[in-house]
This record gives sequence, structure tokens and C-alpha cells, in this order.
Amino acid sequence: MCAENEQECSGREECVQHDPDKRNHCYVVWIQNNTTKETTIKLKGCFLDNTDCYGKPFCVENNMERKNDYFFCCCDSTMCNQNFSWVPQPTIKSTEPSVIHELEPMPNAKQQAITLALLIAIPILLTISLFSFWWLYRRRKLGYFNEIPTLEPVPLPQPSPNLGLRPIQLLEIKARGRFGAVWKAQFKNEIVAVKVFPIQDKQSWQTEQEIFKLAHMDHEDILHFIGVEKRGDNLQAEFWLITAYHEKGSLCDYLKANIVTWPEMCRIAESMARGLMHLHEEIPANKADGYKPAVAHRDFKSKNVLLKADMSACIADFGLALIFHPGKPCGDTHGQVGTRRYMAPEVLEGAINFTRDSFLRIDMYACGLVLWELASRCTVQNGPIGEYRLPFEDEVGLHPTLEDMQESVVHKKERPLILETWRKHPGLSSICDTMEECWDHDAEARLSASCVVERVATLGRALVLNSTTLIRVDNTNEIITTKESSM
Repeated sequence: MCAENEQECSGREECVQHDPDKRNHCYVVWIQNNTTKETTIKLKGCFLDNTDCYGKPFCVENNMERKNDYFFCCCDSTMCNQNFSWVPQPTIKSTEPSVIHELEPMPNAKQQAITLALLIAIPILLTISLFSFWWLYRRRKLGYFNEIPTLEPVPLPQPSPNLGLRPIQLLEIKARGRFGAVWKAQFKNEIVAVKVFPIQDKQSWQTEQEIFKLAHMDHEDILHFIGVEKRGDNLQAEFWLITAYHEKGSLCDYLKANIVTWPEMCRIAESMARGLMHLHEEIPANKADGYKPAVAHRDFKSKNVLLKADMSACIADFGLALIFHPGKPCGDTHGQVGTRRYMAPEVLEGAINFTRDSFLRIDMYACGLVLWELASRCTVQNGPIGEYRLPFEDEVGLHPTLEDMQESVVHKKERPLILETWRKHPGLSSICDTMEECWDHDAEARLSASCVVERVATLGRALVLNSTTLIRVDNTNEIITTKESSM
């Protein structure tokens, strides 16, 4: 990430190998002032697999002429983009067939004119092709690497006429995901979150706003929606989704660095399940709002559950969500979507019944895995609290293939390990029963979101420790111990 007029990027980035068949490279994009010859770096970082970069130990640009004063080079060794240079060399591609023919001698003047024309035309064509290739891959590499190059905030182009331009300043990237990057941003006197979708993920941006704009979606356990915008045009177009900002971030990231108390766990689990219940619920129209159809999330996981300041949860990321309009088919032709480690057995098998209830049960399977993540980091377990682990991390590792998940979940019917130390606490033991009923192999046997809400709410309000003592947890997470004459 290179600020304007800064001579070199100060940070370092480690190129992550996501695909064994593809290679990583380093790259630099810079401009040079034709008058002062001053060089300004615009981008530095990891580049996608590109045969043009193979075997290049140094970052050198060889093209003769540039378009808009931009230069680009890539290389194939560690830290090779720390230094870069422009060594122009004329490149001429032969347009003749491979068979050799004898040509009649050409007059020198004519030959010189053709050579000069080729020297001018070929670099221009190569420059256009190179920048088109670079921009497309810059946008498309999200699909392979779940990351995008990050730029300092720059003056923004005009939006399309049908969308209003808000005075938003992007401050810092907080997360990267399948469909783009989430920025912490300043909107007037308010801090907001801006999810930036590249042009090829416009459909996900449209799906998200369609979900947020449904009636009755302004709910405390659903991420608060502010608006959408389109920025830029053509290949440089970006689509913005503006929502409330929550400093604690996702439940997944929070659990990596923190443990949770029993009241906190109950508060998170209850609000998370209530958000899922509201999403799944079909709500008839009333005087204030219209009809809300049932919605399946289809990518429910701890990364898509955000924590508010009061430790309640809200659900986010509806890019894969499916709306079930009454009397209409769901219209989905590909059911095997979502995050592999959270996929239900029927999704991994490709054996989904394309009905509303089938998709809602898929969400509940994933809900059981998130409850397991919460339980694994709860302080009431009777034993040491281990490091945070993703569901099935012990069984399939950090980067499972579809085949890995099919073998573990479908064929072996494995589930994340529930420790005996969890069962020694009556409340946590009940949570374990709940998660097991959520991830049941038989989809029809799984609990509904409303049932999970009811169970966790009951646990949060009253946990029987013995025959005479009752612990009650009020809405502020304060613990009140009372004596009961009998239970």
C-alpha cells in the first residue's frame, strides 16, 4: 500500500500459497513524471500466477513506451520487488507463419517506415493488454486468494445517477472475505463499515441489499443497513455496502484472542440464534411493514457473526442468501455453496432437497458448529481452556478440500470433539446437547432456530447448580444468587 509521493512501500507482505498448481510473484506499479523524472510507487505486493514472471530474479520493466506514465514489473524471488528499474528494449512479434519464405529485397526507406511503425504500435498494444490483464486479475484474484490490493483513499469518481454519493472516507481495512474487503470508514461524525465488492461480484452486492431491504429486517440481531453506492465505471467500478460498524469484529476473530464467561456465552448464543430465527421467519404484512419471506443464510459461520459492544451478536454477510417467496420455486441451480468446513452432510453429498425447510436446516447444522466454537472458549469448562480451533481443524486441518470434508463428515460421520470437562458444568452440558441436535446427520432431526433461542434463553436466566441454589442472569449479565425452598 503506497501513499502518494512516498518513494517506497514500508510494509512487507508474505505471499500465501493457496493453490499448489499456481505460483506467487512480486510486483510493482509506479509512475514517472516525464518532466522531473520523479518516480512514485502506486502499488507493491503479491501477484497472481503469470508465466511472464517466471524465472525473473529482478523486477525490470522492458517495454519501450508507457500509457498514462504507468510502469509495471513482476519477478519470481523473495523480496525481488524491493528494487525495480526500467530498461527499455524494443520487442517485435513476427506476424509471419512459421514456414520460411524468401522475400524480395525491400527498399531501405520502406523497411525503416515499417520497422518504426512496429516499434510504436507493438508496445502500445502490449501496454493495453498488460494493464487489462492486470486489472482483471487484480479483481478476480479474490476468488483464489481472498484478498485485494489495498490503496490509500483517493478522490472518488462520480457515482451512477441513481445512487447518492455520501461523503465517506475509508480509514483502514478490517477484514477480507470471499466477496471483497470490509473497511472502517468515516461518514460525517459517524464510524461506519463499508464492504467493497469488485465488479465481478456485483451479484453478491445486489443480493445483500435485496435481503437488507426486505420488510422487518431492521432487527437488533441483524447487522444494521445504512445504504449502497456505486463508485467508478467500467473495469474500475466498485460496489459499496454501508452498514453499522462494530469494533469487536467477528465472533471468530474475537474467540481467537479472548475467552468468554458463562453469561457472555449465553448472551452471544441467544442473540445469534435469535437473529437466525428472525431471518428464517416468515412475517405477514402489518400496518407498519410489508410481508417478509423466509430467508436462508447459506454461509452461516463465526466469521459472519459480529459482536456488538454489549457482547450481543448480530448476523452479517448475505451474499449467498436465498429468499423463499410463497408459491415460487427457490430458483437455485447450485446448492453446493458456502464455506466447506461448515457445509452440512447433504450439501457435501450434493443431495439437497430444494425446499425452504431443507435450506433452513443447513443453516442450523452450521449453527451447531458455531455453538461448539463458543463452548470451546468458555471459562466454565472444568479444565484448561485450549487455543481457539476452527470446527474440524483437528480432523481435516486448515485448508480442507471438498473431498476431505466429504470423507470426514459424510462417510465417517465425524463431528468436532466435545470434551468430558464440558459435561461437568450443567449449563455447558445442555449447550453440548443442543449443538449435537443441531448438527444431526438426519436433517429433519435438527433443532430449529426458535428452539435454540428458547433453550439458551432458559439457561441464561436460570441455571440450577444444586437442589437449593439458583443462579439467575439478568439482561445486564449481572449474576444474582438466590435460595429456593425447593426445586
